[in-house]
Formats: sequence, C-alpha cells, structure tokens
Amino acid sequence: MNQRKTLVEEYFEGFRQGNRSAILDCLTDDVAWDLPGFRHLVGKEEFDSEIENEAFTGRPKLTVDRLIQEDLTVVAIGHGEAQQVTGELHRFAFCDVFTFSGEKICRVESYLVALGE
Repeated sequence: MNQRKTLVEEYFEGFRQGNRSAILDCLTDDVAWDLPGFRHLVGKEEFDSEIENEAFTGRPKLTVDRLIQEDLTVVAIGHGEAQQVTGELHRFAFCDVFTFSGEKICRVESYLVALGE
C-alpha cells in the first residue's frame, strides 16, 4: 500500500480508537471537511469539533472495503455503525474522498447513506 493510502487507513484507525490527535495529525492546518447536506468545516479546530458528534456515544465500527487512488486523491468506500445516545444503532455506508496537499490530507468529502435494520 502506498503512503497516501496508508495515511487514510491511519485516519480511520484514529476514529476507531477515539484518538483525536492521530486523526488531526493526518490533516493540513487549513483542512476542509464537507459533509454534503449537513456541514462544511474549515481548519483543524472546526474539524476537531465534529470528530465526536454529540448525537453518538462510544467509538464507531468502520470497515474500509476499498481504497482507490488517482494522483492526489484517495477514495475510501466502506460501511460502519455507531451507537446513538438514544440507544439506537446507526448503520451506514460511506464514500469518503480525500484530497492531499503534500503528504497530508487537505480536504475530506464524506458521503453517508443510512442503512436499514
């Protein structure tokens, strides 16, 4: 696996382990995070504010099924689940598009689809 794909795997592992600093270490200072239909975040401080969403508790289970790379972009396709504070389990599929500047992630576009029981 090449260096950029490895960094994307480290990013996801940071979420799995609840390790905010590991996640933030993967990012440029001016990172942008687009969650279409939900939020647009700019900078590590705003990014950090969304890492642990108040609607959820515990750590998410994330499975990356495929990593695809072209030039400065890595696409991660997978699925996961997270426990909501209401007690309900939120299952979802995701497609995250990572754009790199140098050896760090400068933009993340996260497309999420809720899955039924």
